[in-house]
Amino acid sequence: MGRMTSESGYLLDNRQREAGRRFDALAELFDPWTLDHLDRLGPATGWRCWEVGAGGPSIPTALAERTGPTGQVLVTDIDTSWLTRLSGPAAGPIEVRRHDVARDEPPGGGFDLVHARLVLVHLPDRGEALRRMAEAVRPGGWLVVEDADPALQPLACPDERGPAEELANRIRRGFRALLAERGVDLAFGRTLPALLRGAGLHDVRAEGCFPLTSPACRELEAATVRQLRGRLVAGGAATEEEVERHLDHLRGEGMDVTTAPLITCWGRRPR
Repeated sequence: MGRMTSESGYLLDNRQREAGRRFDALAELFDPWTLDHLDRLGPATGWRCWEVGAGGPSIPTALAERTGPTGQVLVTDIDTSWLTRLSGPAAGPIEVRRHDVARDEPPGGGFDLVHARLVLVHLPDRGEALRRMAEAVRPGGWLVVEDADPALQPLACPDERGPAEELANRIRRGFRALLAERGVDLAFGRTLPALLRGAGLHDVRAEGCFPLTSPACRELEAATVRQLRGRLVAGGAATEEEVERHLDHLRGEGMDVTTAPLITCWGRRPR
């Protein structure tokens, strides 16, 4: 989550060391869910796809495998540093381009599929970004937007059975406070169906993914806390010693840590 630089106000900077670990954990948690939903939309051979704010390479690579040599996958982000290995002859039908979905005009030509995961919730102009994405969908094509809704389930450990889980939940509250300070809508995921219908899309549906616990959940939590430990301490969410204790708990298997629910919403541009 969060793919802009710290200078533009984003909490989680792509260029920080922990970003790669976060991308890997997010891919492990959500790629099967995402690809299952994209595969429902029809045979993708020959499709022209726009992956918005990809961050990591996993979904663009999977889309390229599905579209085949006759398709095209355009991958855009403000920071493309994590996407360099997607460019060049070996990338096949993948094109990487630096692009700000909230400010730059959408790529022309029309797309069979436009997809964004964990992007819009961090944008101050998220409504404008969604409108531009919807405009880029060709008649009969699909827009798929996936975003978090921390307010639906705000805890790190829903089963708060002891001091370790209580500390985890306190640190998660501090993280949510940092997000809110930067304009993140903590209830954004649930608004996606209305937003897609408002953008003129039909056949709108939505589902939620809620991984209750896994090694990837613990790794995502640890990478996020390591990336933000200075801000969490400065904001009073925890002391340095408590942050280190929490990270130690996450190295074991005894703590059940979850993520915010991911809401996947899709709709079709009328023909």
